[in-house]
Amino acid sequence: MILALEIVLVITAILMTVFVLLHRGKGGGLSSLFGGGVQANLSGSTIVERNLTRYTIVIAVIWITCIIGLNLAQSFAV
Repeated sequence: MILALEIVLVITAILMTVFVLLHRGKGGGLSSLFGGGVQANLSGSTIVERNLTRYTIVIAVIWITCIIGLNLAQSFAV
């Protein structure tokens, strides 16, 4: 059980990192410094961006659940 939670934790951490890096910049970062902020503001939110946000939230919830589950398993394994 603990091994399965640890494996899921690692996989979700990697996926969450990839999904966060796939998000488009919304200004205030390096993308707006080089002129990318104007295009990002004019294009609006696309369906792909909204779905990517949903997937990121689902992965984050799974990641947090694994952390809580591992913490509970460690505290009751005494």
